[in-house]
Amino acid sequence: MATPISYDTVTEAIRGLTKRGYTLDFDILTEEECLICRQSKKQLSPDDFEIDEIHRFEGDSDPGDAMIVFAISAPGHKLKGYVVNAFGVYADTASSKIVSKLLSPLNRQ
Repeated sequence: MATPISYDTVTEAIRGLTKRGYTLDFDILTEEECLICRQSKKQLSPDDFEIDEIHRFEGDSDPGDAMIVFAISAPGHKLKGYVVNAFGVYADTASSKIVSKLLSPLNRQ
């Protein structure tokens, strides 16, 4: 997994990823152990997708503004999109498979 492009804001990251084909907006459903696509309602289990890129944004003046944008792909479902999540103080700390998969690349950095 590589991060070839650097973005300054979450909005810029989403725009850039969308232009590169990551068009679907996914939410984390911790209790269901999956991601869900807002547009198609398609659910992806942790085994259904790969994390292609991670873009991390520190809150300059407020640590509560810290966010992560994940570019994900699910070749078996022919889907590409992104997940936006808080980290730091407001991070989802639930011990679920979906959150563990999303955070595992961060633990290796």
